[in-house]
Amino acid sequence: MNVNPEKKFPKRISSIIKTVGATADREGLSAYIVGGPVRDIFLKAPNYDLDFVVEGDAIRFAGDLNKTLRGKLTTHRAFKTATIVSGTLRIDVVTARSESYAAPASYPDVEPGTIKQDLFRRDFTINAMAVSINRKDFGELVDFYNGLRDLKKRVIRVMHDKSFIDDPTRIFRAVRFSTRLGFRIEPHTKALIKKTLLAGFLGEVNRGRIKKEVELFLNEKRPMKCLEAFSKLI
Repeated sequence: MNVNPEKKFPKRISSIIKTVGATADREGLSAYIVGGPVRDIFLKAPNYDLDFVVEGDAIRFAGDLNKTLRGKLTTHRAFKTATIVSGTLRIDVVTARSESYAAPASYPDVEPGTIKQDLFRRDFTINAMAVSINRKDFGELVDFYNGLRDLKKRVIRVMHDKSFIDDPTRIFRAVRFSTRLGFRIEPHTKALIKKTLLAGFLGEVNRGRIKKEVELFLNEKRPMKCLEAFSKLI
């Protein structure tokens, strides 16, 4: 399926997407828009976050990209990511990677990987889609994990059974997305959430991360609905 991002975003955003794709072509790398912006194309919801994945060194790539964009570049070598702030736009560039967790709720160990591995590390299937921005297959949807199917079914489905143990804050995100989008958390995902909560893994998360998730709840349009939905999971 081709979704042609040029027709889905405002002109300035489309221009940056094409610039990222052209830079990837020059360097012989595969590049993709990923996550929320792809999901929201199908929901016809505005989302001008720019999240890109490259199958290669994202930090080096972002440095080359910024020669054109001339924004403020910040790098995070431990996680193989970079951010460019250009005017009011934030552009995140990530190395396609796999992740492993030494302990529940710990920060992941990161290794370079493929786009398929990178999408698998994400939270839910609806957020695990990508769109190619290389010239040869510009606009082609990459959907290994049936995110579009779940989007049409209006369900929140976790990527794998250890997902909430690896990162219990995904429980908060499941509630936020289900409340915001009017989606239901599918039964197996809900059962995994309850299992994680009963095992006490949420208590392993540092307080700063918990505080951030609560603040995100409160910033939602219906914060009380989020809190009520969360309380029903316990």
